[in-house]
Amino acid sequence: MTRRQAIRVGALGAAGLTLGNYLQLAHAGEVRERGRATAAIFVELPGGPSHLDTFDLKPDAPTEIRGEFNPIATTVAGIQVSEHLPKLAAQADKFAILRGVTHTLGAHPLGQKFINTGNRPNAALEYPAYGSVVAKELPTPADLPAYVSIPRASQGPGYLGVKYSSLATNEAPRAGRPFNVRGITLGGGMTLKEFERRKGLLQDLDQRFAAIEQQDELLDGLDEFSRKAYRMVTSKRTRDAFDISQESDAFRGMFAEDSFSQSCLLAVRLIESGVRFVTLTLPGWDTHQENFVKLKEELLPKLDAGVAGLFAGLSAKGLLDSTAVMVTGEFGRTPKINNRSPGGGRDHYPRCMCMLLGGGPIRGGQVVGASDATAAAPAAEGIAPEDVAATFYHALGIDHQKEYQSSTGRPLMVVRDGKVLSQLVS
Repeated sequence: MTRRQAIRVGALGAAGLTLGNYLQLAHAGEVRERGRATAAIFVELPGGPSHLDTFDLKPDAPTEIRGEFNPIATTVAGIQVSEHLPKLAAQADKFAILRGVTHTLGAHPLGQKFINTGNRPNAALEYPAYGSVVAKELPTPADLPAYVSIPRASQGPGYLGVKYSSLATNEAPRAGRPFNVRGITLGGGMTLKEFERRKGLLQDLDQRFAAIEQQDELLDGLDEFSRKAYRMVTSKRTRDAFDISQESDAFRGMFAEDSFSQSCLLAVRLIESGVRFVTLTLPGWDTHQENFVKLKEELLPKLDAGVAGLFAGLSAKGLLDSTAVMVTGEFGRTPKINNRSPGGGRDHYPRCMCMLLGGGPIRGGQVVGASDATAAAPAAEGIAPEDVAATFYHALGIDHQKEYQSSTGRPLMVVRDGKVLSQLVS
């Protein structure tokens, strides 16, 4: 027991709770170390959003760099964002903006692997996604998935194995429509009794092949995945967790009706139900052409409504202090606007980008890092993806230097390099 816990026990004793009561609560998961999140949401923006047109505007730069959008003030003095992100501007106290994040991988697949794992891609090794590590490290009720992706994750479990894969919904929820997840909802009129009968038949077959499968890691992982799936299908709690129609009209009203905002609503409900990690995806950011049209008319309104609703929804349910949130693409876009289309576009640019971090022990209402006058490079020392990963894991109470072992016995750290950004965490 730490000194902080001992002090807390003393305070609880004054309120009529004994050490025995405290240990019972701790064993049941009701006591959490202050400053540590117990769940997380990862919002991926595939394609690479333009940092200059979202969270790192340069209104004093030349026309061919600053673009068409103007900055607006947020609820935090001195912090500005794009004029097309007014709802996020109103939630700016709940998240930190990271500017001057930098790396060198300008291809989509490599950049995504780097940002989704916190490890520079290695041809000889596949690193696990954040959600897979969290699924391994943080206990989850047996009838709930530890890790859910809406609609699917771009990064798999890597060397951790298939048992730590995400449960992919394969589609996003839509406002006003029942949302069914394949593998959880019993479709085609199948009753629970019929499902149980079929499960019994499968168990008989599994026993016959048990000796063959005993030494196969992949089949062992799939078998564990199957057992988890069975527990989920037969669990009312799990089916209810995916049923956003059970939320009140007032709470649903905090979210827009597009599929991304509804996915954010579902993510809040899943975290409240006990799921440890949710990955959300809003694609379409590869704006080589018509950058400003696509951002203004489609991408920024969706991002603004969805992520603002996510932070507001977590806060309304008292979950923000226990849920870490990361919002990021795989890289930024070129400062200089190209002339490939009317209004121009921006190309791949890993040398400088932005991210958002919030929730849990992460201190919101601030900007960490900075870019130069044209957002072409970090103004001083840049922030590495490994540093962001180390900080994200730290927020969840996971040691990023912890070592796992591969199937061949090779020791592997959760994040090979990187340091916790002390400005961000308590």
